[in-house]
Amino acid sequence: MKKMSKTARNSLITYGIVILAYVGCEIWMRFGNMSSLMEGLLVPLCVYAILAVSLNLTVGILGELSLGHAGFMCVGAFASATFTKCMEQAIPIPTVRFIIAVLIGVICAGICGILVGIPVLRLRGDYLAIVTLAFGEIIKNLVNAIYLGLDSKGFHFSMKSMLELNMEADGMVVINGAQGITGAPSDSNFTLGIIMLLITLFIVLNLINSRTGRAIMAIRDNRIAAESIGINITKYKIMAFSISAAMAGAAGVLYAHNLTTLTALPKNFGYNMSITILVFVVLGGIGSIRGSMISAVILTMLPEMLRSLDEYRMLIYAVVLIAAMILTWSPKAIELRERYSPMKLLRRKEKEVQ
Repeated sequence: MKKMSKTARNSLITYGIVILAYVGCEIWMRFGNMSSLMEGLLVPLCVYAILAVSLNLTVGILGELSLGHAGFMCVGAFASATFTKCMEQAIPIPTVRFIIAVLIGVICAGICGILVGIPVLRLRGDYLAIVTLAFGEIIKNLVNAIYLGLDSKGFHFSMKSMLELNMEADGMVVINGAQGITGAPSDSNFTLGIIMLLITLFIVLNLINSRTGRAIMAIRDNRIAAESIGINITKYKIMAFSISAAMAGAAGVLYAHNLTTLTALPKNFGYNMSITILVFVVLGGIGSIRGSMISAVILTMLPEMLRSLDEYRMLIYAVVLIAAMILTWSPKAIELRERYSPMKLLRRKEKEVQ
């Protein structure tokens, strides 16, 4: 029997971790009396895991530092929430409505990724980070300035105030400036979040292990050498960047449909969010898809688990971050991790048996 390749085995382990976590949480909810706080965290955990995996495609696989990931999330969130609120009566089945909303959010965020990537990916290093950071802030501020209404005559748009929409008396305000979108149905749930996370992992892992993924990593490792052997650098960079943006848009859809009121605040779509996602990627290991996913889950749960330690909560969180950084990047820690990894110990036992 042909042995399973290392790549396929690692991918199956990653999928298995997600499925086992889902089964464990479902059993906990049904028989273990999971707290309401933990239940409320389940969908956000999926959101942050998708964001971390998608950003790792840009930062870890492509090798470009992007700080505008929250901007693409914002595009997906507001595009999909606008559709859902407008079509709530026309499409009464929540799952069908949510699937269409995901497609709209992914397409809108992906298009923004292409439009931003064409000029921005000519830059490198700190310059790229600054421009993508500016893009995220522009998107957030632009959304806060939009007023959109719907009545029997169609859509009404303004960037001044709600009164400028000039709608009929029975018209519906869809986006109300800085107040965002209110009253949209909450169609997302933990099961849909896990399905979206598995789809994201499938796309990213298959892309990395494909010929396209090897070309993208060749650009990351040595741009000049990659170009010299005929790799179209612009094409592959825009492809990776737009796919990453589209998946961030999908996370935005999941995030938006977990709320009854969606607003573009600095804490959820500002540069702080982009930095938080980058922290997930760095602590989980740049280029490690499984690591970034696990890091996102742990660092999202940790502040909530320490909430009872009111005065020392952020201190303990900071200490854990520093310790995790040392254990992740210290040469001695890396050497010990490789020496005593479960896979190496298993292979050693197999050799001893043979």
